[in-house]
Amino acid sequence: MGVLDGIFGTGHVTVGQECARAVLILFYGLLLVRFAGRRVFGRWAAIDIVVSIVVGSNLSRALTGNAPLWGTLAASTLLMLLHWMLAQSAARWPLVSRLVEGRARELGRDGRITHRKDLRVAISDADLAEALRQAGVERAEDTRLVMLEPSGKISVLK
Repeated sequence: MGVLDGIFGTGHVTVGQECARAVLILFYGLLLVRFAGRRVFGRWAAIDIVVSIVVGSNLSRALTGNAPLWGTLAASTLLMLLHWMLAQSAARWPLVSRLVEGRARELGRDGRITHRKDLRVAISDADLAEALRQAGVERAEDTRLVMLEPSGKISVLK
């Protein structure tokens, strides 16, 4: 048994080993996010959400000893590297951006809301009313443009 195996354990881990793993995983996760950039939690495009969920799930399994620690850290690093590569590609090539992030959809223009005929956007009247209030607009008629962004946020131009 090596020193690291004594500290972090293998297979079934003790409470102390799980705590040591928690410290390692916290700082390792911070390191990954710092290297990958703020985009991981900044934009929340589809790829950001998927990577966040998968990496979080992956790291939580390593924390509890349900997955090998070093292999899990390696897999998490690979996922973050792939995320970074996709984000860089999306920033450079519009086709990759549309495939990975999606595109904005117009919900309304010049005071007329048009999303009701497009059920794929799945925006309720309550969602729209909330977005209008957040933009400081009382009525849809007072808008110039309303867009559903790839992140799921509704943008309102007065």
